[in-house]
Amino acid sequence: MAIRIIVKEPDEVLHKKAKEVTKITPNVQKLLTDMADTMYDADGVGLAAPQVGILKRAIVVDVGDDHGLIELINPEIVSSSGEQFGSEGCLSIPALNGEVRRAMEVTVKGLDRNGQEITITGRELLARALQHEIDHLNGVLFTDIAERVYDRRLDEEGE
Repeated sequence: MAIRIIVKEPDEVLHKKAKEVTKITPNVQKLLTDMADTMYDADGVGLAAPQVGILKRAIVVDVGDDHGLIELINPEIVSSSGEQFGSEGCLSIPALNGEVRRAMEVTVKGLDRNGQEITITGRELLARALQHEIDHLNGVLFTDIAERVYDRRLDEEGE
């Protein structure tokens, strides 16, 4: 179990486009494992490689549903439908939440840790998490697209 340091805003790595993974090596597989360990340790539901300082197109997501841990290399959204509007947070921007409009359902294609192509369809929270993490791979943070951003600590205190 290796917990990596989560890069925080305004680190420039969070605003860069990640590079495609051209070969799945033991290092890439270890990155996925470390990312999952880091996500769970931080009580998150998703993490993208740029959030641990690695500009590779890799994400992990686990929203606590039947899908369990999802590891995707070079993920891309191949279809989306519907709309949802709700609150998002980010492990790289711990003090803020934002109201973000996303697709209600997305289908994402990518590679698993063994290089096999997989397709995942997610709705609601899973769809939101997949879109959020794929945005990270393109240097986009939820604060870039939120309709409203607020300090989570103030909101929790009822102010």
